[in-house]
Amino acid sequence: MKRTTFANWPCSIARTVDLLGDWWTPLVLREAFYGTTRFDDFERVLGIGRNVLTQRLGRLVDADILERKAYQQNPPRYDYVLTDRGRDFFPVLAAINSWGDRWLATDDGPPVVMEHASCGHDTTAEVVCANCGEPLRLADVSLHLGPGYPERHRAAALATGRFRTPD
Repeated sequence: MKRTTFANWPCSIARTVDLLGDWWTPLVLREAFYGTTRFDDFERVLGIGRNVLTQRLGRLVDADILERKAYQQNPPRYDYVLTDRGRDFFPVLAAINSWGDRWLATDDGPPVVMEHASCGHDTTAEVVCANCGEPLRLADVSLHLGPGYPERHRAAALATGRFRTPD
């Protein structure tokens, strides 16, 4: 069966969803952030099938989110370690975690708590404006087409009313 792809859509969310592709990939990344590097450890902790794990790790390596580093020659075995691009994905998972803690945690509270090393306090992720530092809220944001939006689709996109006319 042919898989629909969003890799070429003019939308960073669609492209990211295309890369993540399913529920296993974010969980593999979660484990990488927790420090898991070995295939067998990913398999054991996640309870994921070897064939599915092989495919997900391969996709993350191809996307330069994980890097394979040999730790044994015979038979060949590899650690899967986060690249700069992979480490840069941490705030995305931290934001998902924060939302889940707020809306899906049981009455007992969040299952995992992040402690900020710099200040020693427990914390949650918050998405803020990169310029002023205020929290980003849907009601406070308007959208306009960026320079990467394909010229051939601009008029149709603006006609939807979802985007304001660029300055």
